Amino acid sequence: MSNDATFEDGREAPLNLGALDDADLQVISSLVQDSVFPITEMSWRPTERRFALLLNRFRWEDEDAARKRGRAFERVQSLLVVDNVLQVASQGIDRSDKDMILSLMSLNFELGEDGAGVLELTLAGDGGLRLEVEALEVSLKDVTRPYQAPSKSVPEHKT
Repeated sequence: MSNDATFEDGREAPLNLGALDDADLQVISSLVQDSVFPITEMSWRPTERRFALLLNRFRWEDEDAARKRGRAFERVQSLLVVDNVLQVASQGIDRSDKDMILSLMSLNFELGEDGAGVLELTLAGDGGLRLEVEALEVSLKDVTRPYQAPSKSVPEHKT
């Protein structure tokens, strides 16, 4: 029998959010901060104009409740999907290293003409992804039950 936490334990439903503007995107950005993923879980399908990441997301929305109740901090696997993608570029990522684990820090959108623009995914270290999009359309959906964070702690950032 699994000892993983359940959504019912937290009395929360899995996240299923969308962003069509910068304000919505900042909510998603705050929820995916400190997500980790293997480089092999990054996918761009040019014919579908879709870019996707399968993230191991820290459940920031549950942090206070976990502290107050003295229970474990959690992660959950989530799909971050960007539609309307015209081009993808990366910096500071060795795509040939199939064992590489990346950490997502933030999402930022630079608006261009007629709703098009650039979505930047900032990674820990000096890495990043740059997605040219025809229009901003991002979704975040939890796809597994929460599980105890392997570190058993809240992610911290050195300044």
